[in-house]
Amino acid sequence: MIARGTAGFAVAALFLSMLSAGADGQATSHELPVDPGQELRVELSTGGTVTIEGWDRDLLSVEADLRGPDADNVLFQVEKTRSGAEILGEFKQPREKQSTSLNLRVRVPRSFDLTIESRGGGIEIDNVSGRIRGKTMGGSLELRRLEGRLDLRTMGGNISLEDSAVDGEVETYGGNVRLRNVDGDVEAKSLGGEVIYDNVHTNGKGGGPGREVKISTLGGDIEVPSAPLGADLSTLGGSIVVEHAGEYVRAKTLGGNIEIGAVDGWVKASTMAGDIDVTMIGDAGATRRDAQLTTSAGDVRLAVPEGLSMEIDVTIAFTKRGRRDYTIDSDFPLEIRSSESWEYHEGEPRKYVYGKATIGGGRHKIKIETINGDVVLKRTE
Repeated sequence: MIARGTAGFAVAALFLSMLSAGADGQATSHELPVDPGQELRVELSTGGTVTIEGWDRDLLSVEADLRGPDADNVLFQVEKTRSGAEILGEFKQPREKQSTSLNLRVRVPRSFDLTIESRGGGIEIDNVSGRIRGKTMGGSLELRRLEGRLDLRTMGGNISLEDSAVDGEVETYGGNVRLRNVDGDVEAKSLGGEVIYDNVHTNGKGGGPGREVKISTLGGDIEVPSAPLGADLSTLGGSIVVEHAGEYVRAKTLGGNIEIGAVDGWVKASTMAGDIDVTMIGDAGATRRDAQLTTSAGDVRLAVPEGLSMEIDVTIAFTKRGRRDYTIDSDFPLEIRSSESWEYHEGEPRKYVYGKATIGGGRHKIKIETINGDVVLKRTE
């Protein structure tokens, strides 16, 4: 142990250099006194697997297992700092290729901030309350029983967040994201995987106002069982499913179906290749009930509440390559008009079916457009 004093503040530090660990590796353990509410910083330029668990002791406990042919070139240290503690893992000498395996198991007081920076490896955090932030260059994030605020990302791996009350953001550049049993405002992002919200309540901790569900992915399905304050959803390749939403749903995909089981508000949905199925619920005169539904290849079904005041504008385009003539099936009286001759649109001949009507004064705008698909407009059962 090395003692250092700065400005009257005594700092105790523990250092361990992993020398000549060889293939059999070396395991070590450390303990440092810390106070709840302090911060642990983990910086691993070597990369490594990190497991952090909260416990009911004012103590930092670290168990480290280092293996691999280049383990003797790793400097590993656990150090007490003014703000809490720090864990560092770095190579003593740069080499073109280095092979090591570092596994950390860390225990901290339940109330503790965490900052993690790793060149690669999975991160698992359980039963911690505080500000939790960081990133890994490649590995999964497994997050359970957390409270506070999150800002975590991985360059390549899945993310699982469960049984937590948190606000913030989680992001992966190449994996799936699943949120399950979460209270708080969490924005989930994936650049190449599915995003699934399962029993996520976005009303904010302590009954605060919260915000809408916001999800974006560059390639994968999106599933949202509940979005009481609305949903803003976007994927470049996958289906979108919303079971129940309030206020609004904005959904966009470049390739997949869109299904909105129940929305008490307005809808804007578009897909380049897929069907759209939307059911509006609630008081027909209470809030905005506009609908703009567009698909470039698929059927559209919209059910609206009884007594909804609407201005309806439906357009079906069909090409010579279409399988058949396409139709509008409506519970509401529409003025139907069809083009008699082929019209050229960007070099491709098309015919059109138009359906228009003003129902109950035309307060809400219902606009539906599809190519080579049927349109069904019904009253909500």
